[in-house]
Amino acid sequence: MNRFILQFFFTLFIISCSEKKTSAAKETLTKPNIVFIFADDLTYSAIHALGNEEVQTPNLDRLVDKGTTFTHAYNMGGWDGAICTASRSMIISGRSVWNVNKFRQRWKSNKDLDKTWGKLMESQGYTTYMTGKWHVDAGAEKVFKNVTHIRPGMPGDAWNHEKMVQKFIDIKNTDIAPSSLMPIGYNRPKDKNDTIWSPTDTRFGGFWEGGKHWSEVLKDDALTFIDKTKNQEAPFFMYLAFNAPHDPRQAPQEYIDKYPLESISLPKSWLPEYPYKDGIGNGPDLRDEALAPFPRTEYATKKHIQEYYALITHMDDQIGEILNGLEASGKMENTYIIFTADHGLAMGRHGLIGKQSLFDHSIRAPFMMVGPEIPKGKKVTEDIYIQDAMATSLELAGIEKPDYIEFNSLLKLVKGEVNKSSYESIYGAYIDLQRMIRKDGYKLIVYPKLNKVLLFDIKNDPEEITDISNQPELRQKVLSLFKELVSLQKEKNDPLDLVPLYEQYSKSLSQV
Repeated sequence: MNRFILQFFFTLFIISCSEKKTSAAKETLTKPNIVFIFADDLTYSAIHALGNEEVQTPNLDRLVDKGTTFTHAYNMGGWDGAICTASRSMIISGRSVWNVNKFRQRWKSNKDLDKTWGKLMESQGYTTYMTGKWHVDAGAEKVFKNVTHIRPGMPGDAWNHEKMVQKFIDIKNTDIAPSSLMPIGYNRPKDKNDTIWSPTDTRFGGFWEGGKHWSEVLKDDALTFIDKTKNQEAPFFMYLAFNAPHDPRQAPQEYIDKYPLESISLPKSWLPEYPYKDGIGNGPDLRDEALAPFPRTEYATKKHIQEYYALITHMDDQIGEILNGLEASGKMENTYIIFTADHGLAMGRHGLIGKQSLFDHSIRAPFMMVGPEIPKGKKVTEDIYIQDAMATSLELAGIEKPDYIEFNSLLKLVKGEVNKSSYESIYGAYIDLQRMIRKDGYKLIVYPKLNKVLLFDIKNDPEEITDISNQPELRQKVLSLFKELVSLQKEKNDPLDLVPLYEQYSKSLSQV
């Protein structure tokens, strides 16, 4: 009798375990697929459907039309000129800029990799995949289960790339020493006759290194993975990181031809030279700024914009093929797509070329989301961080957000369950040379080394052209924003002490 009872309960136990296992399997099957598409150096204003009539982006326009767009998505900045490293470290870890700058050292010792985005998704049954630009201290193959074509920070870094300089010498048939030359692809074009470097010339490597354009390789990689998962029951998480449209801005000739110079206009905030460039770390010794001659010329600026747009449109075509592949796979009904970029790019605005400033053109990126029950054609104007993509995907996957993740899911904003951002203000930083706070329609920028404070009315002056910090009626606004910025610094573990400058500014106001 006892034996019978034992067998009975053992059978019940086996059935119970089997039911739990079946239930867990069903839960895994119902989890949505998540595809994260990441551009490099794509500013918020470089998409046709979002107001730029000059650039051609039919497939990014598809995402705008079929999903919800966050029009004000920001990156916090960075601790050195490689802003992309800070941005990507934040998005992989969920930590804010100064916290991740300390934390990333642990990745080098293979510590806390289980807390990264890829590993969190894998722990919940996701097949994870990564291809393209990485530029994070944690090894890509240690964060994602499946990895192909890990790319560096940029294709063919000519700044320290002697091989590209040597190619310049070979082409020019000269005996000039490489050390005495400005690297090929920089400080150009000086005029209409400066045609040594060409974005379509495969001899210059860069995106052409390996024989096939890197954007096309990424597209091929993505389609191959999508094809492999057609009959797979487990959900997948894809991290597709284009190097485009980062320089060297190389695209096939047919894409250059889409943008004749006479069709390109200069930005409203264009300047030959930004007066504070040296004091904020944006002088000729900064790699990004050395791409174009000083002072900027209209011709040089338009050439850079032409090549920028061409590379964007070429990338857009690759994204279109990826979207078509997802639709053909039959899995789009249970797939979410999040598209954004690591930050923006100046491209002539304020006399700057790169992304090492705290103007919107450099810290603001497009952000679109498409998927089941995501409203179509909706635009959300609330301020967010691009790193909210990670927390959003975790909620979509049914993963409880760990305490160490400082960014927030956007699903309630997307669905209209709330109409206000999770952030009272947006914080920005660049090394110890720039700080920013954006709140209530104003942006305050501080240049500590110059004892300079700027204020912009971003509702009426979205291009941030007119500094209104000295208007008497706005002095208190400057002071209140400055005070909140100092408070944000403490919250973000910012190593720069702005208190003396704040106190100096406060004292000067009291004497007016």
